[in-house]
Amino acid sequence: MARRRRYELTDEQFERIEDALPEVDGRGRPYEDHRKVVNGIFRADGSGAPWRDLPERYGSW
Repeated sequence: MARRRRYELTDEQFERIEDALPEVDGRGRPYEDHRKVVNGIFRADGSGAPWRDLPERYGSW
């Protein structure tokens, strides 16, 4: 079993919100992986760190 990282959603938690997230419709800039972004938001909010100081796994600030 994989170790859960602090501030990150479990598979079960992500499945519960996945349908509420927007789908790619071909307009504008392509979305990043939603799970990566949501986890980054939780990490920034929970730790108080600015997005640019988060690890690369949360995407480009």
